[in-house]
Amino acid sequence: MSDFDVIIIGSGPGGYVTAIRGAQLGMRVAIVEKADLGGVCLNWGCIPTKAMLRSAEVFHNMQHADAYGLSAEPSYDLAKIVKRSRNIAAQLSAGVKHLMKKNKITVIGGHASLKAGTPAPVVVVDGTEHTADHVIIASGARARVIPQAGLEPDGKLIWTAREAMVPDTIPERLLVIGSGAIGMEFASFFSAFGANTTVVEMMDRILPAEDAEVSAFAKKSFEKRGLNFMLGTQASLKTKGDSVTATFTKDGKTSTAEFDRVILAVGIVGNVEDMGLEELGVKIDRTHIETDEYSRTGVPGLYAIGDVTGAPWLAHKASHEGIICIEKIAGQNPHPLDTNRIPGCTYCHPQVASVGLTEAQAKEAGHEVEVGNFPFIGNGKAIALGEPEGFVKTVFDAGTGELLGAHMIGAEVTELIQGYTIAQTLETTEHELIETVFPHPTLSEMMHEATLSAYDRVLHF
Repeated sequence: MSDFDVIIIGSGPGGYVTAIRGAQLGMRVAIVEKADLGGVCLNWGCIPTKAMLRSAEVFHNMQHADAYGLSAEPSYDLAKIVKRSRNIAAQLSAGVKHLMKKNKITVIGGHASLKAGTPAPVVVVDGTEHTADHVIIASGARARVIPQAGLEPDGKLIWTAREAMVPDTIPERLLVIGSGAIGMEFASFFSAFGANTTVVEMMDRILPAEDAEVSAFAKKSFEKRGLNFMLGTQASLKTKGDSVTATFTKDGKTSTAEFDRVILAVGIVGNVEDMGLEELGVKIDRTHIETDEYSRTGVPGLYAIGDVTGAPWLAHKASHEGIICIEKIAGQNPHPLDTNRIPGCTYCHPQVASVGLTEAQAKEAGHEVEVGNFPFIGNGKAIALGEPEGFVKTVFDAGTGELLGAHMIGAEVTELIQGYTIAQTLETTEHELIETVFPHPTLSEMMHEATLSAYDRVLHF
């Protein structure tokens, strides 16, 4: 008999949630973790960055206290900001440890590798072999580096997200390479505390995964806050003394500039090395493990979930993917994951959130669309909050009324987007959204108005 029913490699949001669900289903579960429980997300990603961004948001509001009839003399202590973030990460990691104990999940510390076995590969942790009927890889991913262009962290002047979460200083001149969610969140944080921030992006717009209108609005909002952008541009780096020289290339022309710190946010790569995957015959495409709709790798008894399997690289995708995988193993019949219904959130200032197809994607897919748009300035709650900048956009199929996508930018949209995500899951059409009563005064009313707008029924703008 195997030591366990299932062994999960990695304790991030994919791994530990899968472990808990497996325990709920009556399985003997073990989880292997070489670092801190909770993985990158809880310790060095999702949560600690949001703690830091909250500090930046409060500091920003303090600087505008007079607009609210208040007075304040804002200042900041970077060490305390970082300490608060790290304390929150430690609290949550301890919470995962408690959940493992509560659910009687065996935690094995160390680096895991695999070797051939039946009914599933044998898991070897620091020389000790462990067997299971099923093995799930949830090893996550790490920041991508490009050594040949100097895009490689040195821990001092050139940072990845990890170093940027424990900064020793707010740099006077900061370069952020990459304008996706990670890049824009760090650009937002450091610029809020006075860093002269430049963002360089290879694509022709920032937040390139978002709807084009959202990208354009975000760029203007960031520029108002003093951020500089270099689009359609490639960068290479060289360090010298206490600064970094960046060489920018655009349309065959080059220029250089000096920076005190650089943050690399040029994507991520899957953690697939030193695990024996190639020897087992696991198919890997550009550092990501190939799987089917139920996370099966093609190797008997071996599965993979989360960031190590590719985009979208989101914690909630990993968790849901893991639940589908473990329930399928248990003989249940879960629905495969529809990646078009996974919301994405960027916690910069202003916030950005979306789900489903952009307007351009919907048209490219052959849909005739009805598009709605409602601005924050038309919403009483947004004005009362002092947050009148932003909009909510909806994309519907003109024939069926299906909600194809929703895209938002502005205050608290990362909380609002789930309403549209639920609507998509329920296969809601515009009719149900129009007939739904939204509370007043709330920001959520804009979700109603953006639906009404798509059908020429908007009320407050």
